Amino acid sequence: MKQLALDIGIATGPSFDAFFAGPNEAALRHLQLWVGGAGSPALHSPVPTYLWGESGSGKTHLLESVRVALREQGASVGWLHAGLLEPPEFDERWVAVLLDDVHVYTAVQQHAAFNWFVNAQSLQRGVVAAGALPPADLPLREDLRTRLGWGHVFHLQVLGESERRAVLRQAADARGVMLSDDVLDYMLHRFSRDLGSLMELLTQLDGYALQTQRAITIPLIRSMLENE
Repeated sequence: MKQLALDIGIATGPSFDAFFAGPNEAALRHLQLWVGGAGSPALHSPVPTYLWGESGSGKTHLLESVRVALREQGASVGWLHAGLLEPPEFDERWVAVLLDDVHVYTAVQQHAAFNWFVNAQSLQRGVVAAGALPPADLPLREDLRTRLGWGHVFHLQVLGESERRAVLRQAADARGVMLSDDVLDYMLHRFSRDLGSLMELLTQLDGYALQTQRAITIPLIRSMLENE
């Protein structure tokens, strides 16, 4: 779906509070404890953490939540993702390095990730990484692959339909948007089960409803798609 150029009102960025854990509670609690905050001391343990699971399981959301939490503490981090084709050198001011979508890293990105990892470990800094595959199956250079797998490893699960329904309802309520059961059924059964895609759809529907001054209904969804 194309992005609609609309003022879509309230936008909430990734955060631990906005993460609906469901079966991924252990990974969420581990990372919350690691970053600290809310009166709890930060661990910032140098033991690496690796998250893996299929698309839509929340890997990137959790990595971005770590980055947001650390920035709120005044800390800077290194962030390497598949779209960063020319990664910078490791910066000793970083308290942690975050590596996203490691399963598709190029040779250049793998070299940078290994360099960042080794430097972070030597300085007792944190490493949090994520990929679609378990460490043993990652198509990466051996020295990087083994390092990603020697610490804490969490297998994230995609939320079930009832859980995705609860997340959408919660997000709609936060926007002041009314979603009927029929609309929720339509969204869940006609579109991707990827929660990120469903949240993007909700954002687009909210903007289109504001633009057209109509409530979110199934006809409105069809109208939006027809007018893309």
